Formats: sequence, structure tokens, C-alpha cells
Amino acid sequence: MDRAPFGFSSDSDQLPVVGPFLRPLLAELTVFRRDLHAHPELSTREVRTTERIADRLTAAGLTVHRFEGTGLYVDIGHGPIAAALRGDIDALPVQEETGLPWTSTVKGACHACGHDMHTTVMVGVALVLADLNRSSPLAGTVRIVFQPAEETMPGGALSCIEQGVLEDVPRIFALHCDPRIDVGQIGTRIGAITSASDTVRIELTGRGGHTSRPHLTEDLVFALAEIAVGVPAVLSRRIDVRSAVSVVWGQIHAGAAPNAIPATGFMSGTMRCLDGDAWLAAGELLDDVVNQVAAPFGVAVELEHVRGVPPVVNTEAETAMIEAAARAELGEDVVVLTPQSMGGEDFAWFLQEVPGSMFRLGTRTPGGETYDLHRGDYVIDEDALAVGVRVMAATALHALAEAGQQLPDFPPRTSNGGPGRRSPDRPDARTPASRAAEATGR
Repeated sequence: MDRAPFGFSSDSDQLPVVGPFLRPLLAELTVFRRDLHAHPELSTREVRTTERIADRLTAAGLTVHRFEGTGLYVDIGHGPIAAALRGDIDALPVQEETGLPWTSTVKGACHACGHDMHTTVMVGVALVLADLNRSSPLAGTVRIVFQPAEETMPGGALSCIEQGVLEDVPRIFALHCDPRIDVGQIGTRIGAITSASDTVRIELTGRGGHTSRPHLTEDLVFALAEIAVGVPAVLSRRIDVRSAVSVVWGQIHAGAAPNAIPATGFMSGTMRCLDGDAWLAAGELLDDVVNQVAAPFGVAVELEHVRGVPPVVNTEAETAMIEAAARAELGEDVVVLTPQSMGGEDFAWFLQEVPGSMFRLGTRTPGGETYDLHRGDYVIDEDALAVGVRVMAATALHALAEAGQQLPDFPPRTSNGGPGRRSPDRPDARTPASRAAEATGR
């Protein structure tokens, strides 16, 4: 790497518990991530990605449990599960435009949402925890989930849940890249951090005709326009305004000539909401609202409403655990408040079953360009890799501690990566257990 990875000083004996175990792995993980980036695979097709993950974790002595199709999970430690950590592994149908040496080799597909980073972070966490477990056995188990098909609706999380991945799991954590946050920081929020997201398609049919005689037709284009404006307006009056249901159209298609009223047309878009109850209520109202708005025009209406995902609602205790772990590992200034996103995320399905929290991993180079997700030119600052592994692994160790198991007193590392001796009079001479005990506040 051209520069020192974020958060690593020249004296690794000063590092908190996760850092010394990560440092020898970081160059390998960077190569691993670049390989995934160069070979993106779309949802449910992540065959090579799954094999790359499985091969590396098997080489580390871990037992891989495969999902049907693609994806897998591993358990690390002994005894009851203290927490699960989830990373998604699929790419997007977007053409890459970065020009990086490790740019996508697959035409029309790339990791424009950062899932290659998510996957590599979780591989790094698995290797770090396996190393820690060999040094001093973990008194508890951490489950690491490599989930396929996040970019589809309603998402691959449902299949993983159906296959029992949450069995005996008391809480779950995840991360997502955020190009609006500087590398070296994470964004957290209690409550809804992402939105529910559904797709809506409305098809109209009627008698077409000449634009000079609309009274002899069902003016389908005019009806489409009224529905496009009226449905969001009516829903905003039928649902509590504090819940902010958002219906936005991405497609409207009808007709082929300026002087002909078409007989068919359709529109499609999304319905989003940060409130789970309002999301359910809006879905129940949608059919009536669409038909009521369309009724004056005499057109036949066919509504296709596909439920997507509920909002990701972070629980307070699990969010506090992430923050405490991050501050203990990287310092007090590492945590920032992240705004809510109207994007959808199928991690929400896991949180319908068990408490948990997702945090935002900063990927913007300080002073550099601010990208957006799902852009073909999105470039991740690779220093985010070390931050993600350290925060996630530290969160797992805090979960073990809170589950009633004391963190083992792992030997510190010297600058060459081997075991070292911690000076008893050094201010930083704290055991991992004492770090966890001190870092309990938000």
C-alpha cells in the first residue's frame, strides 16, 4: 500500500486489541477485495465470490456452512452464540467507470454499492476472530453471515432466515459503505436508518382514438398524468403526515404519435417510508387510492404492488454497543450521527426477527470527491477496510462480553507482529475486558 493504513501507528504495541491481529492480514485483504471488485457477480449468481470466501475461511481452519445456491456462514468460538455479523456479497447491473487497475472485468456489472468492501471486511473479521480464538479461546460464538442477493427485492436475507441462519442468534450487526462520510469515521443512528421500499406498477387500458376527439375515448395519457400526481397526494392525506410516505415515479410510457390517444400505457415507481406501521397501512390503501383517482376517466386499471423491504430500525442497545466498540478501538471522534436514508436494505428482515444495528462505514478520502452509491464511478478509499474490520471485530468482542463472558486477555503484539510484553506503568496498559467495561456510554 502507498500509505499507512488508517489508525495504525508505527508502534503497534500501542494498538487496542483488534488492530495488532489485523495488521499482518491487511495487505492480503486488500488484494482479496480488489479481486472481488474485478469479478463482480449479480444477485443469486455469486458463485465465484462464494468460492473465494469459502476457500479463504477453510484455509483458516473454519467450518463453512453453505446456503442453498450461493452465500455461506461460519461460526467462530465456543458455546452459545453472542452475536451474528452480516455482510452482503452481490454486485449491481451497472457499468464501471472508475478506470482503476482492478476495475470490473464483467461488462455491465460492478460493485457500485461497496459490497466487495462489506465482504472483505467480514472475511477480515473472521480471520481476526479465528486468530484471537487460537490465542485464547472465545467464551462464546460469533456467527459471520455472507449473504447473497441483497440488491433484489425482497432480498436474499429472507432465504437465509428460512434456512435457519438466525437460530439461537440473540442480536445481529451489519455495516454499509457511505461515500458521504470520511474514512476513519462511522455513522450511527438509533431508530430507522433506511426506508421501507416497494415497487409499484400501474397499467391502464381503454379505447384509443384521435386527440381531436378525446370525448370518444378514455383519455389514457391524461389519466396517467392524474394518477402520477394524485396518488402521492391522496396517500399523504390518508396516512399520518409525520410518517412521510413517498411515492415517486421512475417510468411513464404511453403512445407513439402526438395526435393519437393510445389504448394502453403504464407507469412504475417506488413507495418508501421510514415508519414500518405506516408502510403497512399505505400498502393496504394503495389499491383503493389508485382506483379512486383513475375512476373518472373510465380506464381499466391493473395494479402490481410488490412488497420490498421494511425499514432498517436500529435498536438502542446494539447501536450503543457499536459506538462503544468503535471508540474503544479507534478513539472518541470516530462516531458521527448519520442521516436517515430513503434507500431500501434487506438487512431489515433480520431486524424483524432479532435486535440489531447497522452502521455506516466512511469511504470518502478526506478532502476528496463525494460520490453516491450505485454510481459507476464510485471509488472507495481502501483505508476504510481496516476501520471496518476493527469496528466489526471489536463489536463482536463487546457482544461476547455483554453476553456474560469475560474477554480473554490476549497478548499484545510487538512491532513485528509477534507476542510482546505490555509495560505495567504504561497508561494504555489495559486488558480488553477493562476496555470493554470503560466504553459503555453513547
